Amino acid sequence: MAHSWPSHLDVGAVRFARPTAKYDEVLVFYRDVLGLPVLAQWRGHQGYDGVVLGLPGTPVHMELLQHGDPPRIPEPHPENQLVLYLRGPEAVAVATRRLTDFGYSPVPAANPYWPEHSAVLFEDPDGWQVVLAPWVFGEEPPPAG
Repeated sequence: MAHSWPSHLDVGAVRFARPTAKYDEVLVFYRDVLGLPVLAQWRGHQGYDGVVLGLPGTPVHMELLQHGDPPRIPEPHPENQLVLYLRGPEAVAVATRRLTDFGYSPVPAANPYWPEHSAVLFEDPDGWQVVLAPWVFGEEPPPAG
């Protein structure tokens, strides 16, 4: 099945944003532990602290925002995930080792799809999940777990 982008949406980049109540901790998690590049960062801009992280590079990015005193966020849900499709099981093993070296442990998946396809899940400091999948979606089929 061929997929194409609608010609009327001339998109050059995509950003999604989510709130955080633990700005400094999630910044360390995504920047230092996972190693995502920081594209922009600010503190105290009209009451907001924020960081924009490249996923990968600059055309796709994630923005993390902290606002309020104390900051409040929706309760984490196991299906609200950042899925990183890595290039094979070795890449997942390297990323997993890095996360465990920093003291993070894999968490069980609510959806059996992920373990069935050899993905490994971690929680960030806010409790939101990061999925490390050992295949590139759209380029190859998921492996059998």
